[in-house]
Amino acid sequence: MNSGQTIFSQLMEFLPTYEFRQCVKCYNGNYKVKSFSCWDQFLSMAFAQLTYRESLRDIQACLRVAQNKLYHMGFRGKISRNTLANANQVRDWRIYADFAQVLINIARPLYAKDNFGLELEQTVYALDSTIIDLCLSLFPWATFRKRKGAIKLHTLLDLHGSIPTMIFITHGKIHDVKILDNLLIEPGAIYVMDRGYMDFARLHKIQRSSAFFVTRAKKNFDFKRLYSHDVSKDTGIQCDQTIVLMGFYSKKDYPEKLRRIRLLDPETEKRLIFLTNNFKLPAKTITDLYRSRWQVELFFKWIKQHLRIKAFYGTSENAVKTQIWIAISVYVLVAIVKKQMKLDLSLYTILQILSVSLFEKVPLYQAFSDQNYKQLMFHDSNQLNLFQ
Repeated sequence: MNSGQTIFSQLMEFLPTYEFRQCVKCYNGNYKVKSFSCWDQFLSMAFAQLTYRESLRDIQACLRVAQNKLYHMGFRGKISRNTLANANQVRDWRIYADFAQVLINIARPLYAKDNFGLELEQTVYALDSTIIDLCLSLFPWATFRKRKGAIKLHTLLDLHGSIPTMIFITHGKIHDVKILDNLLIEPGAIYVMDRGYMDFARLHKIQRSSAFFVTRAKKNFDFKRLYSHDVSKDTGIQCDQTIVLMGFYSKKDYPEKLRRIRLLDPETEKRLIFLTNNFKLPAKTITDLYRSRWQVELFFKWIKQHLRIKAFYGTSENAVKTQIWIAISVYVLVAIVKKQMKLDLSLYTILQILSVSLFEKVPLYQAFSDQNYKQLMFHDSNQLNLFQ
């Protein structure tokens, strides 16, 4: 890469600009736009994510101080707080949602061979949601409780590399189980969920799609044991059974056999009961799959700590969704850079380095390296050398 470029412009070169223009064209994002395009909006918001800006005024001040560098960083429009606020409020958030999906499709093959603790041929997804609290007086459209506002971030996480494959942003009142209606089930894949997603009609949809699920059972579900399998008690597994449901509605919703596994957790000494439609994997692997679901919780914790998705630059629903989707795009972009540059650094370390060096004009690989590089001297061929 050109050493004369800023680190920010080198980082943005990893983005597929043609696909971005197609996303903008799909929703007429630049309709009647004179100067501040959707690309300028994306760059401004990505800069804010990478440098942890607190407000629109903060973004404006930091970018204007480097006015002479902005053109070479990709900006073509004038950076203004009011212009950026209007863009976040008016321009369709689906532009950035679709572009984030483009980046996800680039990142997933890069992490396909990453190990998450279990060696399985199938793709393993963890499904869960997290609540982002909002002030009801500022965000009246996000009613959650009587005096509380919130939105939910429903995420389907590919456990190979912790890459989010599908994200749904809904009001806080939407129940988790309803998201199963929006999933495109991948045949052969394994979906790991907590018991909040235990709806037998929806689980049977996964079964009919030739996919597998692993979930925790509720205490009050009625079943009949058909037969038991041998288990190794030293693993903490107390039973491995083939069952059928006995409740009138549950049996109607899921008429096929299920596998029930009971585990005594050695750490908490609690009995955990799992349900799955996978009869081939060992019982220990099923319990380990559910334990690996914790990665989606770590993903939520990570993005809340290191991305700007808890404090927002705008109060409209469109502005909030735009900011969240651009934050997800930045997360996936950093993951792509990590793989394509073969960096042996964590995403946290990469973000910290970027946050203090975006205006630096050094090669990107040098910024992430601990080695001491000598400054290369470039001479103009028209300049005479006094020492010849």
